[in-house]
Amino acid sequence: MLEISDITRPLHGIPILVKDNIATNDKMNNTAGCLCLLGAKVSRDSTVVAKLRAAGAILLGKANLSEWAQRRSNNTTDGWSAYGGQTTGAYYPNQNPRGSSSGSGVAVSIGLAAAALGTETEGSIIAPSEINNLVGIKPTVGLTSRDLVITISLRQDSVGPMARTVKDAAYILSAIAGRDLKYDNFTSAQPFAVPPDYMKALNSSGLQGARIGIPRNDNIFYELLHGGKRSAKNGKMILVAFENAVKVLESAGATIVDNTNMTFLGNSFEKYISKLSESRDILLDIDLLTSLEKYFSGLQVNPVGIHTMGDLIQYTKSEPREEYSKRNIVSFEHAIFLNLTASSSEVWEAYQAGLQLADEGGIIRAMNVYRLDAIIMPSSGSFFLPALLGTPVITVPMGGFSEDADVGKRQRDLVDEGPNIPFGLSFLGRKWSEERLISYAYSFEQRTNIRKQIKPYFLPKAELRRHGTQGSGYGNLQAQKTLAVR
Repeated sequence: MLEISDITRPLHGIPILVKDNIATNDKMNNTAGCLCLLGAKVSRDSTVVAKLRAAGAILLGKANLSEWAQRRSNNTTDGWSAYGGQTTGAYYPNQNPRGSSSGSGVAVSIGLAAAALGTETEGSIIAPSEINNLVGIKPTVGLTSRDLVITISLRQDSVGPMARTVKDAAYILSAIAGRDLKYDNFTSAQPFAVPPDYMKALNSSGLQGARIGIPRNDNIFYELLHGGKRSAKNGKMILVAFENAVKVLESAGATIVDNTNMTFLGNSFEKYISKLSESRDILLDIDLLTSLEKYFSGLQVNPVGIHTMGDLIQYTKSEPREEYSKRNIVSFEHAIFLNLTASSSEVWEAYQAGLQLADEGGIIRAMNVYRLDAIIMPSSGSFFLPALLGTPVITVPMGGFSEDADVGKRQRDLVDEGPNIPFGLSFLGRKWSEERLISYAYSFEQRTNIRKQIKPYFLPKAELRRHGTQGSGYGNLQAQKTLAVR
């Protein structure tokens, strides 16, 4: 018999998916997309899953991802794993779903769940949320536990919500945030004993008086103006939508501070990026090795007997379904070649190089100098510096490519850009500023409702509905707990 407390829990009956690198102690697998973990068992639910269950959520299943969170190959495709196959987006045929939280993004975008959990090292929540017309929150590193999550880097990885509205994402974040002193000591850095109630940040007047900066010398603006990875026509479409978004923010009472430029950018940008890329590969590949071997060692059932990175390399090369001949394992091999550990001085120096760049020459300096509450930019360029700093980002739908947009492909035949494919606006801030960013994103969303203007070309025809309920869906998690797919 249900107690009153059961039906008043914040996520009671809400169907949620979790990315297939977040462990559950049930009949679901946790594979990170690799067949070597099919049938593996953990001793308990991961902390974020336990929090979802405690809040009343129903876990429908696991969402496909880019295998090993896209840290296996440099010649694979977003959304592909040996276990789950190739995920594609629903806004254009053969659309790149972005990654690595690809399945989480696509599933929520077409109503297969109310929301999903993703993980991000560098863009893996923000990028698939943007291109799948969703709200995505990459929290401050340490706001949500990474316990029993197959991470790339404990220094950079964060677990966060992907949903159709800011309100839905705020509900999920409120449920999973908090300290986990037993299993993830990064959460001890939280400046509060109990996390804020992020629902209280849903203020349509939240932008009133906010100082919002635009770093025009960020590489994303140069690329949109001058071309590069995308056509000039498509770049102009994003820029026009961005300038319209700026006008919305101003009309909502925000003070726009333009040209809040970052000092590491400009003429020396390529030099910095080249140096940082080498440091980044050292940091992430060694952190990945450390993370994987720790996860393997804690398994209650390890069906293939994978214990080390060397074991994983041998398995991947020998299992045909892992497609080693088509998709390399350069990150695995690089980790072995380096012959370092997570505590090696070279790894620490690589970590510090990124922090210095993003802090003293990037986000934090700009926020201090210009007295900013947040920074905005097109979402496709928003996650690089926050990844290095561990700071939060929220993306919200900003627009979509028009019918005359150029079709752009970069990963084999997957379509990165083309007619009807969405793009987003990101709000960046200091550590632990999620409340403020949610308020700004919500205020913008309520004035634009862009998501409702861009429809998928593909929608499922099945419908799930709780017996005896009426209503049009579960877009508002606080309202009717109907499960109608929409």
